[in-house]
Amino acid sequence: MRHNLSDTTALLRDRRSIKPEAYSARKVHPEIVEQVLTNATWAPTHGMTQPWRFKAYVGDGMQAIGPKLAAWYRAAAGDSFSEAKHAKLKARGERVTALVVLGMEPDSNGRIPIQDERMAVACAVQNMYLTCTAHGIGGFWSTPSYMNLPEVKAFAGLSEPSEILGFFYLGYPDGGEWPRSHRKPLEYVTEWITEAK
Repeated sequence: MRHNLSDTTALLRDRRSIKPEAYSARKVHPEIVEQVLTNATWAPTHGMTQPWRFKAYVGDGMQAIGPKLAAWYRAAAGDSFSEAKHAKLKARGERVTALVVLGMEPDSNGRIPIQDERMAVACAVQNMYLTCTAHGIGGFWSTPSYMNLPEVKAFAGLSEPSEILGFFYLGYPDGGEWPRSHRKPLEYVTEWITEAK
């Protein structure tokens, strides 16, 4: 074996989505975010297009995007506006110390289907989650409807046909307790075909 399978399995099974509301005030340092993003770039990518684009806001940089989260929500919510959700996003923007806007820039030659480019970014996000887990940091991939607003794309410096695929929050869990989880047993989700028909 090239790597310790027990450690790899433990890391994969320990990965969690931890919402920003559960983060402590402890700051996530830029060096850690850099490692998280570097590992993200080692995700599989069809045709080596490497379509991921990241805009990382860390520390005081959060002041550039934090206040915009609630404003973007208000702009996109229309009749479904919720004061509670608006307040939650405002608090996130004030409390979180690291956030990455996830962008996707498709192959300029159009060789690779757009769905493959999106999947590559999703794989990159899984690498981000795993690196966060190794550091004891919670990650949360948020895909709010307001991410599709033209002003969000402009804010992230992306133009057509690029897309925003969400926001990735990073933070240390409050209270030090790592959340537990479970999965359905494999037999519920897998059909084995072991003979030619």
